[in-house]
Amino acid sequence: MTERVDDFRSGFITLVGRPNVGKSTLLNQILGTKVTIVSDKPQTTRTEIRGVLTQDNVQAVFCDTPGIHKPRTLLGERLNATARGSLPDMDVVLFLVEADGKIGKGDRLIAETLPKGRTVLVLNKIDKVNKDRIFTQLSEAAGFDFDQYFPISAKTGEGVEELVNYILGQLPEGPKYYPDETITDNPEAFWVAELVREQLLAIVEEELPHSIATRVTEWDWPRIRCEILVERDSQKGIVIGKNGLVLKEVGTKARQHLPEEVFLELFVKVDKNWQRQPRSLNRLGY
Repeated sequence: MTERVDDFRSGFITLVGRPNVGKSTLLNQILGTKVTIVSDKPQTTRTEIRGVLTQDNVQAVFCDTPGIHKPRTLLGERLNATARGSLPDMDVVLFLVEADGKIGKGDRLIAETLPKGRTVLVLNKIDKVNKDRIFTQLSEAAGFDFDQYFPISAKTGEGVEELVNYILGQLPEGPKYYPDETITDNPEAFWVAELVREQLLAIVEEELPHSIATRVTEWDWPRIRCEILVERDSQKGIVIGKNGLVLKEVGTKARQHLPEEVFLELFVKVDKNWQRQPRSLNRLGY
């Protein structure tokens, strides 16, 4: 239920861009806490993650979306639909491109779909390049013809405060959508499943990110059962590791982000070709 407050402004902001441009890192930096997992592997974000920033007279609801890409599976098609589906209802669109990478065809295809008057181009990862490179990338990005351009580093925080101040100034009068203490509206079970997936992406070196899914199947606090889905028996062995060492490490690192009393159980299950099966995708919430 929304709350009407006099002289209050509020609105919704979405973060869009190709995979790995730093959308999740930027959202975590803006909020000052971790609400979405981060990885250098493509399609780490698979659903719309909402983070809430509330100040004295303004509330901004940020929506982190999956990276827009050329899909090869039904999962990829649904990730793109999630990212694009949020655009019409947004007050501000943050379009992220990389300072240390080429602004290419993929970026241009995304830019063509964005509302010119509501889109801010965010040049991320400026901590990785020199000033000449930043200028070159901004000059290249000027061809998109957006009104505002912000060079930032989501990792270090450089330029983020200026970006946030601009965003808040663009929001219209509106209600308070969430209580002051709310930082995200993601369910706890979703967060735990994503936390496990993040640790898997960090630990498993093989190319498995598109073949791993996680979901909490039992929540009997402080006991939590999390299921890890893979597509093939060979992948199951990789996730478990020799003598179970990979799975043990994943559990240990995930528990570091949870209350001490939590007992986290991890199980690995083969669901053949799950990212191409509508029933499996529906069950997983994609």
